[in-house]
Amino acid sequence: MIKDELQQLISEKKATIGVIGLGYVGLPLIVEFCLKGFNAVGFEVDEHKTSEISAGRSYIVDVTSENVAKCVIEGKLTATTDFSQLANCDVIIICVPTPLRKTKDPDMSYILTAGAEIQKYMRPGQLIILESTTYPGTTDEVLQPMFEEKGFKLDEGFLLAFSPERVDPGNPQFQTHNIPKVVGGVSDDSTEAAAMLYGQIVGQVHTVSSARVAEAAKLWENTFRAINIGMANEMAKLCNALGIDTWEVVRAAATKPFGFMAFYPGPGIGGHCIPLDPHYLSWKARQHGFDSQFISLAEQVNSTMPNYVVELATTALNDSKKSVNGSKILILGVAYKKDIDDMRESPALSIIDLLRADGADVYYHDPFVPEVTFDHAYTIGAGDPLYNKELTDDLIRESDCVIICTEHTPVDYNRVCELASLVVDTRDALSVETRGESKARIVRL
Repeated sequence: MIKDELQQLISEKKATIGVIGLGYVGLPLIVEFCLKGFNAVGFEVDEHKTSEISAGRSYIVDVTSENVAKCVIEGKLTATTDFSQLANCDVIIICVPTPLRKTKDPDMSYILTAGAEIQKYMRPGQLIILESTTYPGTTDEVLQPMFEEKGFKLDEGFLLAFSPERVDPGNPQFQTHNIPKVVGGVSDDSTEAAAMLYGQIVGQVHTVSSARVAEAAKLWENTFRAINIGMANEMAKLCNALGIDTWEVVRAAATKPFGFMAFYPGPGIGGHCIPLDPHYLSWKARQHGFDSQFISLAEQVNSTMPNYVVELATTALNDSKKSVNGSKILILGVAYKKDIDDMRESPALSIIDLLRADGADVYYHDPFVPEVTFDHAYTIGAGDPLYNKELTDDLIRESDCVIICTEHTPVDYNRVCELASLVVDTRDALSVETRGESKARIVRL
Protein backbone atom coordinates (compact mmCIF):
# COMPACT_ATOMS: atom_id res chain seq x y z
CA MET A 1 0.00 0.00 0.00
CA ILE A 2 1.14 3.52 -0.78
CA LYS A 3 0.55 4.61 2.82
CA ASP A 4 2.79 1.86 4.22
CA GLU A 5 5.57 2.64 1.76
CA LEU A 6 5.47 6.34 2.56
CA GLN A 7 5.38 5.80 6.30
CA GLN A 8 8.43 3.56 6.08
CA LEU A 9 10.31 6.21 4.10
CA ILE A 10 9.26 8.86 6.63
CA SER A 11 10.21 6.77 9.67
CA GLU A 12 13.65 6.10 8.18
CA LYS A 13 13.99 9.78 7.17
CA LYS A 14 14.50 8.68 3.57
CA ALA A 15 11.52 10.62 2.26
CA THR A 16 12.44 13.68 0.19
CA ILE A 17 10.29 16.66 1.15
CA GLY A 18 9.31 19.24 -1.43
CA VAL A 19 7.90 22.62 -0.36
CA ILE A 20 6.31 24.96 -2.88
CA GLY A 21 6.57 28.56 -1.71
CA LEU A 22 9.44 29.70 0.51
CA GLY A 23 7.90 32.65 2.33
CA TYR A 24 6.89 33.14 5.96
CA VAL A 25 5.34 29.65 6.04
CA GLY A 26 7.40 27.58 3.65
CA LEU A 27 10.93 28.54 4.69
CA PRO A 28 10.52 27.83 8.44
CA LEU A 29 8.79 24.54 7.56
CA ILE A 30 11.43 23.26 5.15
CA VAL A 31 14.28 24.22 7.47
CA GLU A 32 12.58 22.33 10.32
CA PHE A 33 12.42 19.18 8.19
CA CYS A 34 16.09 19.54 7.24
CA LEU A 35 17.16 20.07 10.86
CA LYS A 36 15.36 16.84 11.73
CA GLY A 37 17.41 14.92 9.15
CA PHE A 38 15.26 14.99 6.01
CA ASN A 39 16.45 15.98 2.55
CA ALA A 40 14.27 18.73 1.17
CA VAL A 41 13.82 20.77 -2.00
CA GLY A 42 12.27 24.24 -1.92
CA PHE A 43 10.43 25.46 -5.01
CA GLU A 44 10.09 29.16 -5.81
CA VAL A 45 9.31 31.40 -8.77
CA ASP A 46 11.40 34.17 -7.14
CA GLU A 47 15.03 33.62 -8.14
CA HIS A 48 16.21 36.05 -5.47
CA LYS A 49 14.85 33.75 -2.74
CA THR A 50 16.45 30.63 -4.21
CA SER A 51 19.76 32.48 -4.54
CA GLU A 52 19.64 33.66 -0.94
CA ILE A 53 18.93 30.16 0.35
CA SER A 54 21.65 28.64 -1.81
CA ALA A 55 24.05 31.17 -0.30
CA GLY A 56 22.98 30.14 3.20
CA ARG A 57 21.12 33.36 3.97
CA SER A 58 17.66 33.74 5.50
CA TYR A 59 15.25 36.54 4.60
CA ILE A 60 12.65 35.53 7.21
CA VAL A 61 12.81 36.87 10.77
CA ASP A 62 11.90 33.50 12.34
CA VAL A 63 14.66 31.57 10.54
CA THR A 64 18.32 32.22 11.28
CA SER A 65 20.88 32.34 8.50
CA GLU A 66 22.96 29.95 10.62
CA ASN A 67 20.28 27.26 10.33
CA VAL A 68 19.81 27.85 6.60
CA ALA A 69 23.57 27.66 6.03
CA LYS A 70 23.82 24.50 8.15
CA CYS A 71 21.11 22.77 6.10
CA VAL A 72 22.68 23.84 2.80
CA ILE A 73 26.24 22.91 3.78
CA GLU A 74 25.13 19.46 5.00
CA GLY A 75 23.39 18.89 1.67
CA LYS A 76 19.94 18.62 3.25
CA LEU A 77 18.43 21.74 1.66
CA THR A 78 18.32 22.89 -1.94
CA ALA A 79 16.21 25.62 -3.50
CA THR A 80 15.22 25.80 -7.14
CA THR A 81 12.96 27.39 -9.72
CA ASP A 82 12.94 24.12 -11.66
CA PHE A 83 9.59 22.50 -10.86
CA SER A 84 10.45 19.35 -12.77
CA GLN A 85 12.29 18.28 -9.61
CA LEU A 86 8.87 17.70 -8.02
CA ALA A 87 9.09 14.25 -9.55
CA ASN A 88 11.94 13.46 -7.14
CA CYS A 89 9.90 14.31 -4.03
CA ASP A 90 8.02 11.77 -1.95
CA VAL A 91 6.08 14.49 -0.13
CA ILE A 92 4.98 17.81 -1.65
CA ILE A 93 3.70 20.58 0.62
CA ILE A 94 2.00 23.65 -0.86
CA CYS A 95 2.71 26.90 1.04
CA VAL A 96 1.65 29.61 -1.42
CA PRO A 97 -0.24 32.86 -0.78
CA THR A 98 -4.04 32.98 -0.85
CA PRO A 99 -4.94 36.66 -1.28
CA LEU A 100 -8.28 38.25 -2.03
CA ARG A 101 -9.41 39.80 -5.27
CA LYS A 102 -10.53 43.44 -5.22
CA THR A 103 -14.07 42.07 -4.87
CA LYS A 104 -12.89 40.34 -1.65
CA ASP A 105 -13.50 36.93 -3.17
CA PRO A 106 -10.82 34.22 -2.84
CA ASP A 107 -7.96 34.43 -5.32
CA MET A 108 -7.09 30.78 -5.94
CA SER A 109 -4.56 31.45 -8.70
CA TYR A 110 -1.49 30.57 -6.61
CA ILE A 111 -2.97 27.26 -5.46
CA LEU A 112 -4.09 26.45 -8.99
CA THR A 113 -0.64 27.24 -10.38
CA ALA A 114 1.03 25.05 -7.75
CA GLY A 115 -1.48 22.29 -8.43
CA ALA A 116 -0.80 22.50 -12.17
CA GLU A 117 2.95 22.14 -11.61
CA ILE A 118 2.39 19.10 -9.40
CA GLN A 119 0.00 17.61 -11.93
CA LYS A 120 2.63 18.04 -14.65
CA TYR A 121 5.39 16.20 -12.78
CA MET A 122 3.63 13.95 -10.26
CA ARG A 123 4.40 10.24 -10.11
CA PRO A 124 2.78 7.34 -8.26
CA GLY A 125 3.35 7.13 -4.51
CA GLN A 126 3.45 10.81 -3.50
CA LEU A 127 1.81 12.49 -0.50
CA ILE A 128 0.56 15.99 -1.32
CA ILE A 129 -0.39 18.40 1.46
CA LEU A 130 -1.95 21.85 1.19
CA GLU A 131 -1.05 24.31 3.96
CA SER A 132 -2.29 27.53 2.35
CA THR A 133 -5.33 28.97 4.10
CA THR A 134 -8.43 28.50 1.99
CA TYR A 135 -12.16 27.80 2.08
CA PRO A 136 -13.53 24.39 3.15
CA GLY A 137 -13.64 22.07 0.17
CA THR A 138 -10.58 23.32 -1.70
CA THR A 139 -8.46 20.22 -1.14
CA ASP A 140 -11.06 17.69 -2.33
CA GLU A 141 -12.98 19.91 -4.78
CA VAL A 142 -10.06 21.61 -6.52
CA LEU A 143 -6.83 19.67 -6.03
CA GLN A 144 -8.10 16.08 -5.98
CA PRO A 145 -9.75 16.29 -9.43
CA MET A 146 -6.61 17.90 -10.87
CA PHE A 147 -4.45 14.97 -9.75
CA GLU A 148 -7.01 12.36 -10.76
CA GLU A 149 -7.04 13.85 -14.26
CA LYS A 150 -3.46 12.59 -14.51
CA GLY A 151 -4.83 9.06 -14.17
CA PHE A 152 -3.92 8.53 -10.52
CA LYS A 153 -6.43 7.25 -8.00
CA LEU A 154 -6.58 8.43 -4.39
CA ASP A 155 -4.99 5.93 -1.95
CA GLU A 156 -3.63 3.88 -4.83
CA GLY A 157 -1.64 6.46 -6.77
CA PHE A 158 -1.37 9.39 -4.35
CA LEU A 159 -2.40 10.65 -0.92
CA LEU A 160 -3.85 14.10 -0.27
CA ALA A 161 -4.33 16.11 2.94
CA PHE A 162 -4.74 19.59 4.37
CA SER A 163 -2.80 20.90 7.36
CA PRO A 164 -3.25 24.62 8.09
CA GLU A 165 -0.21 26.76 8.69
CA ARG A 166 -0.17 28.50 12.07
CA VAL A 167 2.80 30.80 11.68
CA ASP A 168 2.98 33.86 13.94
CA PRO A 169 5.87 35.95 12.55
CA GLY A 170 8.17 37.35 15.20
CA ASN A 171 6.77 35.22 18.03
CA PRO A 172 9.81 33.95 19.99
CA GLN A 173 7.75 31.53 22.09
CA PHE A 174 5.71 29.67 19.46
CA GLN A 175 7.38 28.56 16.25
CA THR A 176 6.96 25.67 13.83
CA HIS A 177 8.33 22.94 16.10
CA ASN A 178 6.14 23.68 19.14
CA ILE A 179 2.82 24.71 17.56
CA PRO A 180 0.33 21.80 17.46
CA LYS A 181 -0.43 20.67 13.91
CA VAL A 182 -3.99 19.98 12.75
CA VAL A 183 -4.15 17.35 9.98
CA GLY A 184 -7.13 16.28 7.91
CA GLY A 185 -6.83 13.98 4.93
CA VAL A 186 -9.16 13.46 1.99
CA SER A 187 -8.92 9.77 2.97
CA ASP A 188 -8.02 7.90 6.15
CA ASP A 189 -4.72 6.74 4.64
CA SER A 190 -3.91 10.33 3.74
CA THR A 191 -4.58 11.48 7.30
CA GLU A 192 -2.39 8.78 8.81
CA ALA A 193 0.54 9.42 6.48
CA ALA A 194 0.39 13.22 6.87
CA ALA A 195 0.07 12.94 10.66
CA MET A 196 3.11 10.69 10.82
CA LEU A 197 5.06 13.13 8.66
CA TYR A 198 4.35 16.15 10.85
CA GLY A 199 4.99 14.07 13.95
CA GLN A 200 8.65 14.07 12.91
CA ILE A 201 8.96 17.83 13.42
CA VAL A 202 6.27 18.95 15.91
CA GLY A 203 5.44 17.80 19.41
CA GLN A 204 1.68 17.44 18.95
CA VAL A 205 -0.44 16.41 15.96
CA HIS A 206 -4.23 16.63 16.12
CA THR A 207 -6.00 14.61 13.44
CA VAL A 208 -9.52 15.39 12.25
CA SER A 209 -12.00 13.44 10.15
CA SER A 210 -11.52 15.27 6.86
CA ALA A 211 -9.62 17.95 4.99
CA ARG A 212 -12.72 20.14 5.15
CA VAL A 213 -12.71 20.10 8.94
CA ALA A 214 -9.05 21.12 8.96
CA GLU A 215 -9.74 23.90 6.45
CA ALA A 216 -12.66 25.18 8.52
CA ALA A 217 -10.65 25.03 11.75
CA LYS A 218 -8.05 27.42 10.38
CA LEU A 219 -10.70 29.89 9.26
CA TRP A 220 -12.48 29.63 12.61
CA GLU A 221 -9.23 30.46 14.44
CA ASN A 222 -8.60 33.66 12.51
CA THR A 223 -12.24 34.70 12.25
CA PHE A 224 -12.43 34.40 16.04
CA ARG A 225 -9.54 36.84 16.32
CA ALA A 226 -10.94 39.24 13.72
CA ILE A 227 -14.34 39.42 15.39
CA ASN A 228 -12.93 39.92 18.87
CA ILE A 229 -10.46 42.55 17.68
CA GLY A 230 -13.40 44.28 16.01
CA MET A 231 -15.24 44.28 19.32
CA ALA A 232 -12.15 45.70 21.07
CA ASN A 233 -11.87 48.45 18.45
CA GLU A 234 -15.51 49.36 18.86
CA MET A 235 -15.10 49.44 22.65
CA ALA A 236 -12.11 51.78 22.18
CA LYS A 237 -14.28 54.22 20.24
CA LEU A 238 -16.98 53.98 22.92
CA CYS A 239 -14.50 54.52 25.76
CA ASN A 240 -13.09 57.58 24.01
CA ALA A 241 -16.59 58.97 23.60
CA LEU A 242 -17.17 58.43 27.34
CA GLY A 243 -13.82 59.92 28.34
CA ILE A 244 -12.58 56.60 29.74
CA ASP A 245 -9.08 55.14 29.27
CA THR A 246 -9.58 52.18 26.90
CA TRP A 247 -6.44 50.34 27.97
CA GLU A 248 -7.18 50.70 31.68
CA VAL A 249 -10.61 49.19 31.06
CA VAL A 250 -9.30 46.14 29.20
CA ARG A 251 -6.54 45.54 31.76
CA ALA A 252 -9.13 45.61 34.53
CA ALA A 253 -11.42 43.19 32.68
CA ALA A 254 -8.47 40.86 32.02
CA THR A 255 -8.02 40.25 35.76
CA LYS A 256 -11.07 37.95 35.64
CA PRO A 257 -9.65 34.39 35.66
CA PHE A 258 -12.55 32.88 33.70
CA GLY A 259 -15.05 33.86 31.03
CA PHE A 260 -12.89 36.63 29.53
CA MET A 261 -10.05 36.70 27.01
CA ALA A 262 -8.25 40.00 26.46
CA PHE A 263 -8.20 41.42 22.94
CA TYR A 264 -6.70 44.82 22.34
CA PRO A 265 -7.67 47.65 20.00
CA GLY A 266 -5.32 49.13 17.44
CA PRO A 267 -5.12 51.20 14.25
CA GLY A 268 -6.58 48.34 12.23
CA ILE A 269 -5.70 44.72 11.51
CA GLY A 270 -2.77 43.56 9.41
CA GLY A 271 -0.85 40.53 8.24
CA HIS A 272 -1.78 37.93 5.68
CA CYS A 273 -4.30 36.05 7.85
CA ILE A 274 -6.62 38.11 10.06
CA PRO A 275 -7.72 40.68 7.45
CA LEU A 276 -8.22 38.03 4.73
CA ASP A 277 -9.26 34.69 6.17
CA PRO A 278 -12.75 35.67 7.40
CA HIS A 279 -13.60 36.64 3.82
CA TYR A 280 -12.83 33.08 2.69
CA LEU A 281 -15.34 31.81 5.24
CA SER A 282 -18.02 34.37 4.44
CA TRP A 283 -17.56 33.75 0.69
CA LYS A 284 -18.12 30.03 1.18
CA ALA A 285 -21.10 30.78 3.41
CA ARG A 286 -22.69 32.85 0.64
CA GLN A 287 -22.34 29.91 -1.74
CA HIS A 288 -24.68 28.04 0.63
CA GLY A 289 -27.13 30.92 1.09
CA PHE A 290 -25.86 31.88 4.54
CA ASP A 291 -25.18 35.47 5.60
CA SER A 292 -22.29 35.62 8.12
CA GLN A 293 -23.29 38.82 9.91
CA PHE A 294 -20.64 38.78 12.66
CA ILE A 295 -17.86 38.60 10.07
CA SER A 296 -19.33 41.50 8.12
CA LEU A 297 -19.72 43.67 11.20
CA ALA A 298 -16.19 42.98 12.40
CA GLU A 299 -14.77 43.76 8.97
CA GLN A 300 -16.72 47.01 8.91
CA VAL A 301 -15.30 48.12 12.27
CA ASN A 302 -11.73 46.96 11.65
CA SER A 303 -11.47 48.42 8.15
CA THR A 304 -12.48 51.90 9.37
CA MET A 305 -9.90 52.09 12.18
CA PRO A 306 -7.27 53.87 10.01
CA ASN A 307 -9.90 56.56 9.30
CA TYR A 308 -10.57 56.83 13.04
CA VAL A 309 -6.86 57.27 13.81
CA VAL A 310 -6.62 60.04 11.21
CA GLU A 311 -9.70 61.62 12.77
CA LEU A 312 -8.02 61.58 16.20
CA ALA A 313 -4.91 63.22 14.75
CA THR A 314 -6.95 65.78 12.81
CA THR A 315 -8.95 66.79 15.86
CA ALA A 316 -5.81 67.07 18.01
CA LEU A 317 -4.11 69.25 15.37
CA ASN A 318 -7.20 71.44 15.11
CA ASP A 319 -7.11 71.96 18.86
CA SER A 320 -3.64 73.42 18.34
CA LYS A 321 -4.97 75.60 15.51
CA LYS A 322 -3.22 73.50 12.87
CA SER A 323 -4.67 71.72 9.86
CA VAL A 324 -3.62 68.35 8.52
CA ASN A 325 -2.92 70.02 5.19
CA GLY A 326 0.72 71.10 5.39
CA SER A 327 1.43 69.48 8.75
CA LYS A 328 4.51 67.33 9.22
CA ILE A 329 3.39 63.96 10.53
CA LEU A 330 5.77 61.24 11.70
CA ILE A 331 4.55 57.64 11.68
CA LEU A 332 6.34 55.38 14.15
CA GLY A 333 6.17 51.79 12.87
CA VAL A 334 4.79 50.67 9.52
CA ALA A 335 5.04 46.87 9.94
CA TYR A 336 1.73 45.27 10.88
CA LYS A 337 3.06 44.06 14.26
CA LYS A 338 5.96 44.74 16.58
CA ASP A 339 9.56 43.77 15.92
CA ILE A 340 9.10 42.28 12.43
CA ASP A 341 9.50 43.62 8.88
CA ASP A 342 6.21 42.29 7.49
CA MET A 343 4.05 45.07 6.01
CA ARG A 344 1.31 42.92 4.51
CA GLU A 345 -2.06 44.65 4.99
CA SER A 346 -0.50 46.97 7.59
CA PRO A 347 -3.00 49.62 8.74
CA ALA A 348 -0.12 52.11 8.96
CA LEU A 349 -0.01 52.20 5.18
CA SER A 350 -3.68 53.09 4.91
CA ILE A 351 -3.14 55.81 7.52
CA ILE A 352 -0.30 57.23 5.40
CA ASP A 353 -2.54 57.11 2.31
CA LEU A 354 -5.30 59.02 4.09
CA LEU A 355 -2.97 61.64 5.55
CA ARG A 356 -1.23 62.28 2.25
CA ALA A 357 -4.61 62.57 0.53
CA ASP A 358 -5.42 65.33 3.05
CA GLY A 359 -2.22 67.18 2.17
CA ALA A 360 0.01 66.17 5.08
CA ASP A 361 3.78 65.85 4.72
CA VAL A 362 4.21 62.26 5.97
CA TYR A 363 7.39 60.41 6.84
CA TYR A 364 8.11 57.37 8.96
CA HIS A 365 10.59 55.63 11.20
CA ASP A 366 10.68 51.84 11.42
CA PRO A 367 13.92 50.06 12.38
CA PHE A 368 12.77 46.95 10.49
CA VAL A 369 11.46 48.47 7.25
CA PRO A 370 13.86 50.45 5.04
CA GLU A 371 11.37 51.36 2.32
CA VAL A 372 7.62 51.50 1.72
CA THR A 373 6.11 51.39 -1.75
CA PHE A 374 2.44 52.03 -2.32
CA ASP A 375 0.78 49.62 -4.71
CA HIS A 376 -1.90 46.94 -4.85
CA ALA A 377 0.14 44.65 -2.60
CA TYR A 378 -0.41 46.84 0.42
CA THR A 379 -3.11 49.48 0.13
CA ILE A 380 -5.65 50.95 -2.22
CA GLY A 381 -3.66 54.20 -2.25
CA ALA A 382 -0.82 55.36 -4.41
CA GLY A 383 1.99 57.89 -4.35
CA ASP A 384 5.72 58.12 -4.13
CA PRO A 385 7.63 55.59 -2.04
CA LEU A 386 8.80 56.53 1.44
CA TYR A 387 12.13 55.71 3.04
CA ASN A 388 12.93 55.09 6.68
CA LYS A 389 14.05 58.23 8.51
CA GLU A 390 16.58 58.16 11.32
CA LEU A 391 14.79 59.03 14.55
CA THR A 392 16.80 62.15 15.38
CA ASP A 393 15.88 64.77 17.97
CA ASP A 394 15.27 67.29 15.18
CA LEU A 395 12.94 64.92 13.34
CA ILE A 396 10.79 64.49 16.44
CA ARG A 397 10.82 68.21 17.35
CA GLU A 398 9.90 69.30 13.84
CA SER A 399 6.89 66.96 13.63
CA ASP A 400 3.51 68.56 14.20
CA CYS A 401 2.16 65.12 15.14
CA VAL A 402 3.71 61.73 15.91
CA ILE A 403 1.47 58.69 15.41
CA ILE A 404 2.54 55.41 17.02
CA CYS A 405 1.19 52.70 14.71
CA THR A 406 3.49 49.84 15.72
CA GLU A 407 5.29 49.63 19.08
CA HIS A 408 8.74 48.39 18.06
CA THR A 409 11.01 47.53 20.99
CA PRO A 410 14.08 49.49 19.77
CA VAL A 411 12.21 52.82 19.80
CA ASP A 412 12.75 55.06 22.85
CA TYR A 413 9.25 56.35 23.47
CA ASN A 414 10.34 58.33 26.51
CA ARG A 415 12.54 60.45 24.23
CA VAL A 416 9.70 60.80 21.74
CA CYS A 417 7.42 62.18 24.44
CA GLU A 418 10.10 64.54 25.73
CA LEU A 419 10.63 66.12 22.31
CA ALA A 420 7.30 65.87 20.47
CA SER A 421 4.47 68.36 20.78
CA LEU A 422 1.65 65.89 19.96
CA VAL A 423 1.62 62.09 20.12
CA VAL A 424 -1.24 59.82 19.03
CA ASP A 425 -0.72 56.41 20.66
CA THR A 426 -2.71 53.62 18.98
CA ARG A 427 -0.87 50.74 20.69
CA ASP A 428 -0.63 51.63 24.39
CA ALA A 429 3.10 52.00 23.80
CA LEU A 430 3.47 54.74 26.42
CA SER A 431 3.71 53.71 30.05
CA VAL A 432 1.84 55.54 32.80
CA GLU A 433 5.16 57.06 33.93
CA THR A 434 5.97 58.24 30.41
CA ARG A 435 2.55 59.81 30.01
CA GLY A 436 2.77 61.47 33.41
CA GLU A 437 6.14 63.05 32.74
CA SER A 438 5.53 63.88 29.07
CA LYS A 439 5.74 67.42 27.81
CA ALA A 440 3.77 66.41 24.73
CA ARG A 441 0.04 66.33 24.41
CA ILE A 442 -0.89 62.64 24.24
CA VAL A 443 -3.99 61.27 22.54
CA ARG A 444 -4.70 57.61 23.13
CA LEU A 445 -6.87 55.20 21.17
